[in-house]
Amino acid sequence: MAENSTKKVTTMDLITKGSLIALIITIPTLIVFFGVWTITADLIYGAIGGLVTNFITLGISFKIVNKKFTKKPKNDFEL
Repeated sequence: MAENSTKKVTTMDLITKGSLIALIITIPTLIVFFGVWTITADLIYGAIGGLVTNFITLGISFKIVNKKFTKKPKNDFEL
């Protein structure tokens, strides 16, 4: 019989990894929003810049999660 060696996700792991991804998404968005808003003195330009940055960081964070936070199954087993 094959043993199931998958590790359960604990609550602390979930909170830690979720908070890290939330920071990766939020910080650049807020920096761009307030930066553009301060420079141009127009709230709409800041919101558009923040929105564009938000979508870019969502794509980047998706790639980070797929590479760093997910467990890949090992295909080196023999039947």
